[in-house]
Order: sequence, then structure tokens, then C-alpha cells
Amino acid sequence: MNDEPSSERDKLPRGTLKVYLGAAPGVGKTYAMLAEAHGLVTSGLKVIAAVIETHGRKDTARLTQGLTFAQPKDVDYRGQVFHEIDVEGIIAQQPDVVLVDELAHSVVTASGPVRKRWQDVVELQNAGIDVISTVNIQHLESLSDVVEEITGIRQQETIPDRVLRQADEIELVDLSPAALRIRLNRGQIYRPDTIDTALAKYFRLGNLTALRELALLWMADQVDAGLEAYRQQENITETWPARERIMVAVAGGKESAALIRRGTRIVGRAAGRELLVVHVISNDGTGSDAADAASLAELKALTESFGGSWHTLTGDNPAETLLDFARTHNAAQLVVGASRSPWYLRMLGPGVASRLIADAGDIDVHIVGHSGPRRKALQRTPRSAIARSRRIAGWIMAVVLPLALTGVFVMLGNGEEMLIVNILSYMAAEVAVALVGGWWPAIFTAVAGSLVLNWFFIHPVGGLTISAPQNLVALIIFVLVAAGVARVVDVAARRSNEARAARSHAMLMSELAGSVVREGSNIPALMATIRETYGLDFALLQERSTPDRQWQTVYSVGDTAEDSQAEQTAAAGGTSSADSSTATPDRPGQTEEFQLDEDSRLVISAHPLSADEHQTMVAYAGRILTLNRQRQLRTTRLEAQRLQAANAVRTTLLTAVSHDLRTPLASIKTAVSGLRMTDVELPEDLQQELLKTIEDSADRLDRIVSDLLHMSRIQTGTLEVHLRNVDVFQLVDSALESLDPTAVPQQLSIDVPDGLPQVTTDPGLVERIIANLVHNAHKHSTGPVTVQAERVPSDSTVEVRVIDHGKGLTDDEKQKLFTPFSHMSDSGPGGVGLGGAVAKGLADAIDAQLTPLDTPGGGLTMTLGLPAADTTTIEEG
Repeated sequence: MNDEPSSERDKLPRGTLKVYLGAAPGVGKTYAMLAEAHGLVTSGLKVIAAVIETHGRKDTARLTQGLTFAQPKDVDYRGQVFHEIDVEGIIAQQPDVVLVDELAHSVVTASGPVRKRWQDVVELQNAGIDVISTVNIQHLESLSDVVEEITGIRQQETIPDRVLRQADEIELVDLSPAALRIRLNRGQIYRPDTIDTALAKYFRLGNLTALRELALLWMADQVDAGLEAYRQQENITETWPARERIMVAVAGGKESAALIRRGTRIVGRAAGRELLVVHVISNDGTGSDAADAASLAELKALTESFGGSWHTLTGDNPAETLLDFARTHNAAQLVVGASRSPWYLRMLGPGVASRLIADAGDIDVHIVGHSGPRRKALQRTPRSAIARSRRIAGWIMAVVLPLALTGVFVMLGNGEEMLIVNILSYMAAEVAVALVGGWWPAIFTAVAGSLVLNWFFIHPVGGLTISAPQNLVALIIFVLVAAGVARVVDVAARRSNEARAARSHAMLMSELAGSVVREGSNIPALMATIRETYGLDFALLQERSTPDRQWQTVYSVGDTAEDSQAEQTAAAGGTSSADSSTATPDRPGQTEEFQLDEDSRLVISAHPLSADEHQTMVAYAGRILTLNRQRQLRTTRLEAQRLQAANAVRTTLLTAVSHDLRTPLASIKTAVSGLRMTDVELPEDLQQELLKTIEDSADRLDRIVSDLLHMSRIQTGTLEVHLRNVDVFQLVDSALESLDPTAVPQQLSIDVPDGLPQVTTDPGLVERIIANLVHNAHKHSTGPVTVQAERVPSDSTVEVRVIDHGKGLTDDEKQKLFTPFSHMSDSGPGGVGLGGAVAKGLADAIDAQLTPLDTPGGGLTMTLGLPAADTTTIEEG
């Protein structure tokens, strides 16, 4: 392709992706996609079917008739020809919508199956083309292991969760397991010769029930995520209950991925949830044998693909480190793998899992078993900066080396000429022990070596007395050398640990910096990240804008219920750091303030901060100040827009009412003046026409005043609703009778079948809604108008539809349909533009759903959903 079309394509808006999600094969995903495609074709869109997998199903194949199929691209691989999507060819045809079945399918290229079909979908979207696709729940990467446990079949084709989560629309195609098995028995899914095998294996009732539950839970999680995105988009700052955090501890081995997936599934079953994955390394930088950088990077990527956050902690006591982190982050549940400590280490003390259970308190601990060889136990708390493994080796050497040297030298003899060799050998042993085990093993070796030398090799032998002064000096030097070397080794280890701690602190700062980018303008989320990173008890953002200049808390994170007294103390008696004073609330811990500007400050409760931490906190306080100013400006702008909108409504109302009241009043005045003329005798037919003009104008005035009155009651909340059970046909008939004959379409048909249940509603208000809808349909359409009623069993409602075949409405016009004083492009004269707003307001008042839809073939269908009556609880009248 040349550069010009590519440049134009880059300017196109990204296409949307709609996915039909199913729990198992045969639920009807492809069928639903094809049915939607026919509706899109009817509405005038150019739809191309790129890949449709009918699997020999007659009903599905029947729906492919009438659709335009894209020419596939033939790929020759190992002597076999595969038909794959020709992405470039489809883009060249410039369709509006492309159908791509089976999103998780592997695409065969000349070098083999190295791509996935969802990657082709992304290319189509980047070209500005909308895509409709299908996928089953078992193809999600995060659920692959649990699906294998349920069905016994390993899914070879999977897609990352983010691909499905980033879809613009996901529609769940749900079917009960019993109904799906019936469909399979009838041969509507697989060939007859495979039905028995499928029923006995994959399509067992238990399998289908579990897969359906997975699909429903995943979809519910998506709905919750959509709601959270809406809250952020609309800047809803009201406090919600704290989300439940699930923490997963991983060592870095091959079982860690399974632990993360288990934690992800637990997270998916809870509302307001968050996944925290934690890896602990010891202070000397050692960790699990399998915790290499590559495996940790893969685990971190897996965590982020599931929407979780990755944390690396340092600590020589893994259980204590994990519990401290869990309590700091308010984690409600902790997922860990079963301990792999060998039996001889478990005899020395409890393993990590046992200590977690013993000390967890109100934190739920999930112990997940795993197969595979055992691994070394995590280190216990050491008494020095040297690693536990080195200290154990040092103690072994401290015991073995003196004994071995003593045995060798005793056999060689203890003559005076061997004394210098003996002393140097024991000194070499103590230096080796010091280099390996540090201070205490070296001191033990020095003392033991000096005693052994004195007893066995220094005259008089067999006692601890020393006859020669030079031998005493040699022994003292012997001990000092051991102590000096051990001290150097211990200091070096401590310096190494300090450097490692500094690196860990730098990593935490990096996470804080990343949070600024991730959280954007979300001040509470940024404050929560700072609090969790530094282990703060609480953090408060306070302002003083009232005349009394008292500090008021704008945002708070942490134990706000317990800290109310701290807030009051800081607000009443505390002074800013600019005044060289720190507020001290009446609670354990210290409080430090960071003055943002004259009227805002950040108050934190924590341990004393180091100079580096203080400097970093000042920088983030400045970031919070910037975000807070943006929030204040946004609030001011929204208030100004609200006042401007209210003023515009008043102006529009005055303009509309002055015009639309003047027109019928002028008609009435003209007609009355004509009838009152005495010098001219008007013919009878002209008199009747003038009287009809007066009547029509009065009816028009009545409609305008009625709309204004209803709108006023709706906006002020004074509309009275009287619910009772009523027949649907009676509602429709009464609504049509209330219309003026001129407002009734000439081609009006009523389709209300017998046997419809009664509805629980306010008859007067519903009649007003239906009359409004029919009147609007008559205004905007010269063709036939149909009033239709139908029961919707899925949600126990009865839908009343007013169908016209006029011009219809664009998407923008549908958005403005229920806005007061709005007129459509084809609106005729008259009316103040309140019909749609009044109908919507009345529908909301009676808990009915009023929805505009496109009429197949052109036009508008207004659907009014009314709740079916429950005759056991609602009485008539």
C-alpha cells in the first residue's frame, strides 16, 4: 500500500470492539452476532463477514445468507493450505463493521501459527473499522488452569484478559446447562456420532454449571469495573466502603503463577477488590532459589495483566514481613503456598505458613498446596548482618576445624619446633571461620583454639598455665586477629545490607513516581499510595476557606473513624511547619504537617521521617497541591456551567413560551374578531371554520400549559403517583381517546394481544406518556404508526411500543430527545420542546423504562417498559 492511504488511515478514529461472550460452545454466540449483523445491514451499514465458523449448524449457516463475505488469504504451511483473514484486503474495502468469529483462534502464517486472531482485530480497529467477535470463557488466560481442573482439558488457544477487558461492549450469551444439553441432544451443536462422547465428558452438567458460573462472575466483575470507571470519569468523590484487598505471597518458583491466578479468582468473587502480589527477599539480597530476575519479571507482568500491583519487600523474617505489609495495606485475605521446609528444619521451628496462621489474627490465610520437589525454607531472623546460611556454615567450621587440626597435630607430635606451625594453622582456621560466619563463630574459634593450643601444645602440656611470656603474647594476638577479621566481615555485611535497603527505598520511590502517572488527578488514590508506601496511620488534606479560618478535612485516607479526634486537635491547636511547630494529636505516634500553600496542608501520621523521605514527601505534597488547585478550578467551572445552563433554560423557556403562546392566542383573537363583525354576515361554513380555529388553538394552549405544569412538578418532585393494577389495552385505548382528532395518525394500528398480564402503574400518567409518544410519531412521520404491546418474560415487564416509519433520529438527536426545550431537525411548528422531557420524567416517576430505538427499515420506535403486576401483593383500585 502507498503512503497516502496509510496517512489518511492514521487520522481515522479507532474502531470499536463488541464481543459476544459464552460459557461453552453452542450457547449461541455466533448466532447472536449474525442476527445483529442483519440488523446493521438493514440499517444501511456496510457489513463484511471476515470469518464465520458455523461448525455445520444449520440455523447458524442459514443466518450467513445475505451477508457479504471477505475473500480469505490462502496460507501454505507444510503442504497444507489454510484460509486466514486478509486484513489489508478488508481495510481496502472500507466496511463499517467486520464480523470475526472465535477471537482466540491461532492464525497460521508462512512460518507457522505465531499470531492470534485478536491481533488481526486490533489492526482492523486501528484502521477505524468496528469489529464484532465471539469468545468462550475458557479461552481467558487467567482462567486456563481452573478450566483445566473443571473439564480435564487444557486450552491451547487463550487470549490475555486485557484484550477482552478493553472491548467497548461485552454481551454475555447465557443459556442454562440443561437447555444446552438438550440442544446438544438434538444435534444442534455437534455431529450425531460425537454427541454421546460430548455429553459424557465436556458437556457434563457439573462442567457446564461451573463454566457458567465463571462467565457470570467474570461479567459481574466487568460491570463493577465499568461502574468504577464511570465514577472516575464523572469525578465522583463521595466515599465508598474500603475495598477488600487480597494479598498473594510468591517465592518466584513455577508454582507462583498458579498462586497469582488463585488470588485473581478470589478477587473476582468480591466486590470492591484489589490484588496485591508480594515477593520477599532477605536483607542480604537472597531469596528463593528460583527467584531469578527473568521469572520475577514474568510474574510481575502476569500480575499487571490481571489488574494487580506488584510489591518487592526486604526482610529476614518472611512471615513477619508479610503480615506487616498486609496490616499496613488492610489486606483481608492472604494467599501463600504450602511450606516446603524439610523435616529437620521444621523440628527447629515452625515454617512460614505455620507462623502466618499463628500470627495472622483477623486476616484470612489461604494455604495452597503444590506439587514438585521441596525447596529450602525461608530464612529466620538472624542475630547479625550475616546471612543465616553463612552463619550455620561458620559454626560448623568453628567446631570441625579446631577438632580436625588438633587431631592432626597430636598425631604429628607436640614438639617445640611445631608450635609456630600450630599457632599459624589455628589462626588460618579462625580467619576462614570469620570470613564465612562472622563475629561469634570467629570468637568461638579463637577461644577454643587458644584453649586447645594451651592444653595440648604449650608447655607445660596438659594444663592451662603458660610458662613463657612470648606464648602469652602469641595467644593474645591470636584472639585479636580473629576479632579484627570478624569485625571487618560483619561491618562489610552491614554496609551491604544498608546499600540494599537504600536500593529498596529507591524502588519504593520509583513506585510512588509511577503512581503519579497511574492515578492522574485522583488525589485520594495518590494519598493512599503515599500512606501505604510509608506505612502511615492516616493522611489528611485540609483546607481553610471559611470565614473563621478553621481547618476542614477535604480528603482523608487511613483510620479516619479513629482519627476524628486527631483531626480536631490538628485543626484547632496545630500550627504549620512554616511556623516551626508541629501539631500533636491525642493518639500514639507523631504527626507532621506539610504546608502546601496559605490555605491548604497535608497532615500525616507516621514514624519520624528521614531527610530523604522528608524531601520526597515535600515533592509529593507539591504534586497534591497542584491537583487540589485543579480540583478547585474544576469545581468552580462546573458551578459556573450549572448557573449558565440554568440561565439558558430560563432564557429558552421565556423565548419558547412567548412565541408558542402568542401564536394560538393570535389565532383565537383573529377568529373571535371575525365572528363579532356586525357589518358583514359570514357564511355558515366560515363561521364553523373560525370556531374550529378557536377550539384547535385552545387545545394547543392546553397542551403547552399541561406540559409546563408536568415539567414543573417533575423538577420540583411534587408529582403524585398512584399505583394500581390496570389492563394494557385499556391504557392504550384511553390514551388514544384523549388525543385530539388532529393529533391521531390516519394510518394507526393497535397490536395488543389477548392474555397479556396487567401492569402495576399510574394509569393517568401512562396514558399521558402514550398520548405524547403517539402525538410525536404523528408529527415526525407521514406513514403508518403502530402501537404494540408485548410481554418480556426475562425481566417480568410488558413493553408498549409506538412505532413510526419516518425519518428517524440520529444518535445525537437521541441524546437530546429527553432534554427540555429541544426540537428535532424535522419538528413541525408548535410546542415548546417539552414532549420528550415530560414523557421521560413521567416514566421515571412510575419506575418505567422509556427507550428510543431504530425501527427496522427506517423510523423511530419508542419503547415503554412497564412492570407486570404481582396480583398477590398489589390490590386493584
